[in-house]
Amino acid sequence: MPLKPVEVKRCQYVSPYNFDTCYEVRLWGISVVYPPAHTLPRRPSVPQETLVTGSFDLQDVLFYGGCGFTIMRCMSFALENCDRKEGSYSFLDLLKYNFYLPFFFFGPIMTFDQFHAQANSSKLSRKDRELWGITTKALLHLGVILVVDMFFHYLYILTIPSDMRLVQKLSDWSLAGLAYSNLVYDWVKAAVMFGVINTVARLDHLDPPQPPKCITMLYVFSETHFDRGINDWLCRYVYDYIGGDHDKIFKELLATLCVFAITTLWLGPCELVYIWSFFNCFGLNFELWVAKFFSYPPFSTIEGVMGESMGRRIRGVFNAANFWTIVLYNVLSLNSLEFAKMVGRRLIFKGFPFSTLSVLLVTYCGVQLVKERERNQALLEEQEAAKMAEKEKAE
Repeated sequence: MPLKPVEVKRCQYVSPYNFDTCYEVRLWGISVVYPPAHTLPRRPSVPQETLVTGSFDLQDVLFYGGCGFTIMRCMSFALENCDRKEGSYSFLDLLKYNFYLPFFFFGPIMTFDQFHAQANSSKLSRKDRELWGITTKALLHLGVILVVDMFFHYLYILTIPSDMRLVQKLSDWSLAGLAYSNLVYDWVKAAVMFGVINTVARLDHLDPPQPPKCITMLYVFSETHFDRGINDWLCRYVYDYIGGDHDKIFKELLATLCVFAITTLWLGPCELVYIWSFFNCFGLNFELWVAKFFSYPPFSTIEGVMGESMGRRIRGVFNAANFWTIVLYNVLSLNSLEFAKMVGRRLIFKGFPFSTLSVLLVTYCGVQLVKERERNQALLEEQEAAKMAEKEKAE
């Protein structure tokens, strides 16, 4: 789960001021879900179980999902309690944070400092037409759920990769489209799930992590994550804490190794997860190495002479190739290693040069469109920020 650094206050894990409290709370947080869920001989009852009656497979998913996210919430509470300068948070704060129902089973994770500040805020006013926006998004998510359900039954994009004999008969373009469609489908599921949860949370005046960025707009590993909540959690307590400013190669390597070690434990250690973690960790570090290499003369001088637009076009070539490495590295976690290897062989070796170059050309055009959209959004945000600053000065 490659990460995008977030600007947050650096968390101090151990503080002489409240080390004993932190140690006790951390032990309590670990004991809440010990032993691990997959080692339990039978599923015990939990208070939230009464909200979902009957006997079906989803109950186990809800239980294990609740336990997994409870671990992360308890760790966030403990670490934020360590970092607090005056006093300690109460046990009631932990209960409100952990058992807030919309976030309990499937997230997203809000770090405790954000949740506590928003849940205890006295300013509960809404912006103009905010409720109308919430209603519109709720109806939009309902429509997307129906569309996804229809696609799941009539488009076999998740079933075809399991039949390698059928996959071998597909053309190179069909195979590339199938791999891309698998990631799009997974993104849509995550976007709808977190979108529905966020809509409910916004009714409670919370501002939870947003749904993931569209897979079509991902061309760098630093922005490739399907759960912004877990990404923010890892950045705050591991990635930013160890990596610092993320400009030192060794510290960045150490930070990403720690992050993907935790992610591997979170996903469940197995061969497929090891491979996924290794390649995504390598991709994230390789981006830093390349950026550092081209930041030195004569490359930096040449880029300054070329201008911004030409530099963006040249970067687009590398970003197009990077997009398909992201697809290959992540499609194996959705399907199988054999399918990912098949896509790689067909697009890189057997399909060269026609299929390889034509796919990269289409991807390059898409990356340029995304870059232009991001540039226009950045300009609009700068203009809005300038207007707000002028308005504050006038007041």
